[in-house]
Amino acid sequence: MAYRKTPAELHRLEAARDHLVLRATEVVAEVGWAQASVTAVADAAGIAAGSVYQHFSSKSALAVEVFRRAAEREVDVLGEVLRGDGDPADRVRRGVEVFARRALENQGLAYALLAAPAEPAVGAERLAFRRRYRALFASVIDEGIAEDRFPGQDAEITAAALTGAIGEVLVHPLSTPAAQDADLLVAGLTAVALRCVGAAP
Repeated sequence: MAYRKTPAELHRLEAARDHLVLRATEVVAEVGWAQASVTAVADAAGIAAGSVYQHFSSKSALAVEVFRRAAEREVDVLGEVLRGDGDPADRVRRGVEVFARRALENQGLAYALLAAPAEPAVGAERLAFRRRYRALFASVIDEGIAEDRFPGQDAEITAAALTGAIGEVLVHPLSTPAAQDADLLVAGLTAVALRCVGAAP
């Protein structure tokens, strides 16, 4: 008869896995994907390096889980704003502002999610999540077109351009430790976003 883990054992394993992912996320935010070795993550989690493999088959599998969880939070937050109250232009403005401010408040992790060099498995996840951001923007752009608040346009193309522009604008500020005027950057980025969809800034 095959041994089955008890609910208590499963709960402990899940809690240990969650703890490991949390510590790995902190390491990635601090040193980036390349330097987030299994040993560094294990040290941060207070476990032996070999114990990491009880939860993940490889460093790549752990990195993908770190990316997915962190990116999922950002998609959820953006989705709440873009599907919230207000006219479409206001929601686009607020969505871009919230996304940018969250990134600037957690530069290391945001840079890791948006642009930091990473192994192919993480790169594939990055592309998948960009498609999700694009779909969120496309939905609100379509709504604005239907309400005659935005000019006629291909919402998918505009959403793709907007998603790319947001990332490109943020990459340099996120990758450099120099002090910056966050308010000025956010104001400029939201103005670009509104022009992109055809709304007055």
